[in-house]
Amino acid sequence: MQNNTQFKGLWPALFTPVGPGERPNYDQLNKLVEVLIAQNVDGLYVLGSTGQGVLFDESERKKVLEEVLSTVAGRVPVMVQVGALTTQNAVKLAEHAGQAGVDAISSVGPIYFGGGQDMAIYHYNEIAKAGGVPFFPYQLGNNSIPGSVADFIDKIRRVPHIAGMKLTTGNLLEISKIRSLSEGQLHLFSGADELMCQASLSGTVGAIGTFYNLWGAECKWVLERFKAGDFELGCRFMLRFQEIIDRVLPHIWTFLQEAMLQKHHIDIGQTVSPLGRGQKEWNKDEVAAILHSLDTVM
Repeated sequence: MQNNTQFKGLWPALFTPVGPGERPNYDQLNKLVEVLIAQNVDGLYVLGSTGQGVLFDESERKKVLEEVLSTVAGRVPVMVQVGALTTQNAVKLAEHAGQAGVDAISSVGPIYFGGGQDMAIYHYNEIAKAGGVPFFPYQLGNNSIPGSVADFIDKIRRVPHIAGMKLTTGNLLEISKIRSLSEGQLHLFSGADELMCQASLSGTVGAIGTFYNLWGAECKWVLERFKAGDFELGCRFMLRFQEIIDRVLPHIWTFLQEAMLQKHHIDIGQTVSPLGRGQKEWNKDEVAAILHSLDTVM
């Protein structure tokens, strides 16, 4: 395994701002990238669930990645999610990512299909070989680790270019188990924003999440201070952070749209339908109060 020391710390799961016709808004995308780099985030995770990657067509996904890489210009590492409904389409996106100069690729497992471990491992092998760069499977907790966890991690460790995993699970014991089974080979990122600090106690090297678009600098500082031993800050911040996430989750996209405008003057636009449709519009003062409430615990 390569050293891959760049894969750690706080990585926003980058929004893909949406403009007219539900197509990517590249001006706002480039502005967002600059804002996050100025906050000293450790990397960017592009076109995941937050970035609505699977909702754009192949040409748009390639263009979004190219825009991000051009704006980043090597200042922070970039990981792109290339998962698709078919292995063939995911392979084409992985090939493009590798040629474009991405630092790592990530992928969800086969979507909508069963098939157990062998199907998932086949999918990952083909994607990883095509990309030719460090590979991070994107696991959604127990639902995407079929069968025995021990058997699955043993197979994952033999996938070409494997470097780590993105674990979107609220089960800290599961993270600890994967950390133990991988024997330190895998760089594990927590994908659950509300467990950013807690997951580090279970062996994660960093965190990838949606809310780091909004609070990148704050979350990075708290995570670093917590790992350095400031338990009181970590506890105080995470309790309020969890409270906010729980409050806004039923109408998360409309909250984030207004919050990003207020805090960073970036218009992420609406989501690609049907995602986010039916969510209520937030009162501007209510959003401002939520933003202020996290500042008070810093």
